[in-house]
Amino acid sequence: MRKIWVLAVILAGLLVAAGPAHAENVLSNAGFESGSLSGWTCSGGGSAVTTPVRTGKYALAGGVSAGDNGQCTQTVGVQPGTAYTLSAWVRGNYVYLGVTGGASTWTPSASDYTKLTLTFTTAADQKSAQIFLHGWFGAGTYHADDVVLDGPGSPQPGTPGRPDTPRLGSVTDDSIALSWSAAPGTVTGYRVYEGSEVKATVTGTSATVGGLAKCTTHALTVAAYNEVGESAKSDPVTGTTGGCVDTGLPKHALIGYLHASFANGSGYMKMADVPDAWDIINLSFGEPTSVTSGDIRFNRCPASECPSVESDAEFIAAIRAKQAKGKKVLISIGGQNGQVQLTTAAARDTFVRSVSEIIDRYGLDGLDVDFEGHSLYLNSGDTDFRNPKTPVIVNLISALKSLKAKYGEKFVLTMAPETFFVQVGHQFYGGSGGGDGRTGSYLPVIHAMRDALTVLHVQDYNSGPVMGLDGQYHTMGGAEFHIAMTDMVKAGFTVANTGQTFPGLRPEQIGFGTPAAVPAGNGHTSPAQVQQAFTCLAKGTGCGSYTLRGGPSPALRGLMTWSINWDRYFNWEFMNAHEPFLNALP
Repeated sequence: MRKIWVLAVILAGLLVAAGPAHAENVLSNAGFESGSLSGWTCSGGGSAVTTPVRTGKYALAGGVSAGDNGQCTQTVGVQPGTAYTLSAWVRGNYVYLGVTGGASTWTPSASDYTKLTLTFTTAADQKSAQIFLHGWFGAGTYHADDVVLDGPGSPQPGTPGRPDTPRLGSVTDDSIALSWSAAPGTVTGYRVYEGSEVKATVTGTSATVGGLAKCTTHALTVAAYNEVGESAKSDPVTGTTGGCVDTGLPKHALIGYLHASFANGSGYMKMADVPDAWDIINLSFGEPTSVTSGDIRFNRCPASECPSVESDAEFIAAIRAKQAKGKKVLISIGGQNGQVQLTTAAARDTFVRSVSEIIDRYGLDGLDVDFEGHSLYLNSGDTDFRNPKTPVIVNLISALKSLKAKYGEKFVLTMAPETFFVQVGHQFYGGSGGGDGRTGSYLPVIHAMRDALTVLHVQDYNSGPVMGLDGQYHTMGGAEFHIAMTDMVKAGFTVANTGQTFPGLRPEQIGFGTPAAVPAGNGHTSPAQVQQAFTCLAKGTGCGSYTLRGGPSPALRGLMTWSINWDRYFNWEFMNAHEPFLNALP
């Protein structure tokens, strides 16, 4: 955050070139999570098995024998003259994926799940396509999971219509109830899904999903089925179980970064001089001894750069005074200069140890993750944000879980990614194509930590134009950018061409960030525009031409700024405008 990250701005701008619109997976029972081969026609006695699986609880085991290649097919409605992408994760010897009468691909040997992908364009008069998977005669059982046909669907005659978006019912510490209107057509029953996993099967238009952990968020969809097949899934509804721990934050919080290890052009400020309006104070920054060491050091600003710097004892006493008033003081790791790549388990363990030492030394309330630049990225082929494989991602998640476990339920965890690493993942996801491997790379971390995350405040600045849920590009600097970007985090969004949906966060976990002044970063937004955006997001009014996909969020947590120092330099414009505004909200 300390300086404008020019490279990210350039790349974000480059990546907003027009691309194919993402559509829902056209296939039914694509992950075999019904526990059967419903929707598929298989020869040779294929079955849904519980091991080996890639995701969920089930996968396909193809019934190969000396006289049968174990082919499984599904015929789906398609639209004429339209491009589609077909993919599947397979393992075994001589496994084939394709379209009957069209394109196909195969692997001669895959000891672990390997992704096969192909593209095809339907003929000008084509209205259906048959997808197939098969092995080879006598080559042994093959397995397949997470089959995706990405493109606009067209229902087969006799298939039920798509249910409307479900409505949340009663929520307990371990269950979420939902209901929906009856789907059009002949319906045998309904399946409630979380991702590709079937959570409930019912004959009526309501269900209760039980056995959930407390304070966990779940994005649920509903599909209708009959003997012909299964409908497309409904839009998701997101619910959170009860039992969440009160972190002691106000309903709407003012969050800022304090230049604690450097002065910057805005000057140094003592901790004791930070006004009590600031509810979360992020100490900037803890930085690594080298990019891959994982060894984080928090070096307070030297007197040569900050002549007015206080002693450690005075600094710690001021932190205690803030905490006595209910304020949270965190160490922020990273920033523009602090590249952190946890490439090894040793670096992960060093990160946990060194961050713990900083927290313990100063008696801090938690951690802010401000990884920028090249800290996070996705290796080629790492396409499932729910099950990441790239070491820098996996090790960061493990480290954060260790810190959360060490310090307990009241540990405050915040994150400040740039749009490039979050919302741009709606259109481009690093591991799924030949583009920049960093796009969307925060999504696996946010998803893995969503039940421990206190606040996600995306930096709505230093960004190129970003496509929102309305299919339009939004540009920083005005209310609409904050509305569209924050709505994505609340409503959730499809992740590029992966066939997966990133579930939205709880409203109280969401804020958004803006520079305190023009010199603090590109994308400064006037107080009036910031408040228009927050009012739209919280109350659903003043949204202009934008329609909220995630609905109003009265519990939206608050506003973040870079930085407290810059705000003081400009006579506290941000604080004086927004603290009374937030306090006046219900």
